[in-house]
Amino acid sequence: MLGPVNKRTSRDIRTANRYEVLRQIIAGSPLSRQELAAATGLSLATVASLVGELLELGLLTEVGFEDSDGGRPRGLVAIAPTRGALIGVDVAETYVHVELFDLSLTSLAHTAVELRPGDQQPDRVVAHIAAGVASVVEQSGTDPGRVLGAGVSMPGQVDRASGSVVYAANWGWHQVPLLSLLAEHIPYPLYLDNPLRACTVTELWFGAARGRSDAVVINLGTGVGAGIALGGALHRGATNTAGEWGHTTLVLDGRLCHCGNHGCVEAYVGAPGIMQQLRELGAESPLLRPDDQTATIRALGSALAAGDPVAVRVVRETARYLGAAVADLIQLLNPEVIVLSSWVAATLGKPLLDEVREAVAARAPAGPLAATEIVLSPVPSDPVSLGAATFALEGAVASSAQQAARKKTSRTVRR
Repeated sequence: MLGPVNKRTSRDIRTANRYEVLRQIIAGSPLSRQELAAATGLSLATVASLVGELLELGLLTEVGFEDSDGGRPRGLVAIAPTRGALIGVDVAETYVHVELFDLSLTSLAHTAVELRPGDQQPDRVVAHIAAGVASVVEQSGTDPGRVLGAGVSMPGQVDRASGSVVYAANWGWHQVPLLSLLAEHIPYPLYLDNPLRACTVTELWFGAARGRSDAVVINLGTGVGAGIALGGALHRGATNTAGEWGHTTLVLDGRLCHCGNHGCVEAYVGAPGIMQQLRELGAESPLLRPDDQTATIRALGSALAAGDPVAVRVVRETARYLGAAVADLIQLLNPEVIVLSSWVAATLGKPLLDEVREAVAARAPAGPLAATEIVLSPVPSDPVSLGAATFALEGAVASSAQQAARKKTSRTVRR
């Protein structure tokens, strides 16, 4: 069982503020302390203190000055990209994608492997992740001692504190101690979360949700979910399970879902649900690859671009279901932006977006809808691996700050 999330302490708040300052610098480097204060809403004194800590930790560097309006020149700070490396691991139902980044979150190397039937057992998944991590470190020529950590995104419900996959419906995983298994093969600090949170962080940092206060990032893949940002911050919920929208009921007594319930959103708009729609509308269609959902969605995307009538009907029907579920999100959360992300959304592209917008407009109230932009993710790379790497960065920053605090306390005691 997932335990309750503890209330934040003053140390947690300072860690979050430190991370927010770092996020702003990565997104807009170089910046002055005054610009950081304006962007974060923190006081100039607090920003100056946090920047000082990040400089001491070696994550930032001074890069010169800019003129101010008649006052003293303002010092500029930037990320020190070569001071460390981060790894992001995107484990999906059909593939494992591993990517290595510098501290500016610029990609330096990546590798991917498709998961075949039988590959979803924990030992096989662990082997693929470990091999991918070793590969990207070797490809990039990175000194292993510079790797600050690896973030691992797993589909389903995860317990970040214990590093366990609590439940992954599509694989039948229950209480799998994934990070303990990985630690036997990977010598870096490991951080676990799921793709909903990873995609949302990526959009907040680099994508369509940047600068937005309230956003929803819909992860459309084999599985389906909705990452939520409220007040500009990731919303996890009481037990880190917020966003399992894919397993809310869309059709009473509808299609059987992998989770065991009937009529879930995922059963209609996830990749297997789209394949079912194709079977129902064009059972003999050459677009259908019965044992390969990735190939089927790719074929559907190509046929859609060519105006194939079966592809158009499948996507229109999929968008009808997706639009109804998105309209519910607009009613519940009143977000500024809803982002369609992950590989199914990227493959079906603008035709899917246009159909979803039309379906939402038929259901959502005019007032909330007018305030909500519905867009495709503009992030050109794998958003999940990028988001997973930011979790490793967050963990590394928190760990370094704690070590620095302990050293400071130790020096004080010795005096």
